[in-house]
Amino acid sequence: MAYVAARGGEAAILEAERLYHDLNGALSPERVEAVAQALPYLLDRVMGESSLYAPELAALALSQSGGELYEAALLLRAYRTTQPRVAYAQTTEQADLLTVRRISAAFKDIPGGQVLGPTLDYSHRILQMDVIKAGVTLHEEAAPAAVAASATYPALAQWQRQVGLLPSVPASDLPAAEIPDLTREPLLFPADRAHLLQGLARADTGGILSLGYSIMRGYGLIHPTVNEVRLGYAEVRLTHPGTGVTFSAGRIRVSQAEIVTEFSGEAQRPELALGFSATLGWNEVKVIAAGTLDMNMSKGEAHPAHTPEFVLYHTETVEASGFCIHFKLPHYVTFQSALEAMRQVRQNPAQVNVPSQHPTPSASQEEVRT
Repeated sequence: MAYVAARGGEAAILEAERLYHDLNGALSPERVEAVAQALPYLLDRVMGESSLYAPELAALALSQSGGELYEAALLLRAYRTTQPRVAYAQTTEQADLLTVRRISAAFKDIPGGQVLGPTLDYSHRILQMDVIKAGVTLHEEAAPAAVAASATYPALAQWQRQVGLLPSVPASDLPAAEIPDLTREPLLFPADRAHLLQGLARADTGGILSLGYSIMRGYGLIHPTVNEVRLGYAEVRLTHPGTGVTFSAGRIRVSQAEIVTEFSGEAQRPELALGFSATLGWNEVKVIAAGTLDMNMSKGEAHPAHTPEFVLYHTETVEASGFCIHFKLPHYVTFQSALEAMRQVRQNPAQVNVPSQHPTPSASQEEVRT
């Protein structure tokens, strides 16, 4: 956006940018590599909110933005729009994931067993001061596992459907090319489930957590229980356009969560209800909160977190951050109009109930040119 009220100042703008780089250090290949190695979960969050799995580019975006997550997501999304779509990957099932972490809070024992995997859930939240005070290096080498874990694990929801705890779902043979794509199509309401899940997958982590937490703390219609949280690697399988042979283009980190609640369905045969969420990268708090929202968004509009329009519009990373940040750009023309209206009311108190000739402008009335 460009504001017509802004004039000149190119030299000042260049100096401001130079000062930014002086304060934050030079952008170099070494810096990008250091970010990629040291902050994998931050990279995962940026890639998830950008709808683009590219760790090296995510590290570049974080380095270039000084670690400002919203700016990094904007950079990565902007780059994504310049890239052509050359193929559609095949559908990946839960049971096909190379799983490294899989836990359930609903059951003590689940088919395939609980797998703690990489986590700090059970660690003390204590700063390791020896690292900066004494130069000690911690956790450089991990001890080998006593027993090798399985590579794949069955889907817990599938077992629950088999024993009648969850309603069955019809199989879908919809080709990947026909699935609605939120990155290339506008979000319209009422939205289909594909768009809702895609919107939750790339929504702002903090926004999703805030709305999901509001449900968990009592504003929701449903009390959630974590059926399964899974972290793993998904094989990106493609079909060769010439030979028709299926091959693997590599693996990407993914996370997913299933949320269940009691007593859904008919009164004579109650069943569990299931909420689901998945996203690029490993981001457990996001998928748990998003799975809770997925379940509640279909249960009425008693609270903002139950309304798909409210949830998805207000957790859209680039849209929300961009609209918030735009308020620091010149608004003095419209603000002076509001001040003039206020002065007129002060000078003529008798007209206080008379509608002002110069009402405070709305966001749509700002002097903005796209």
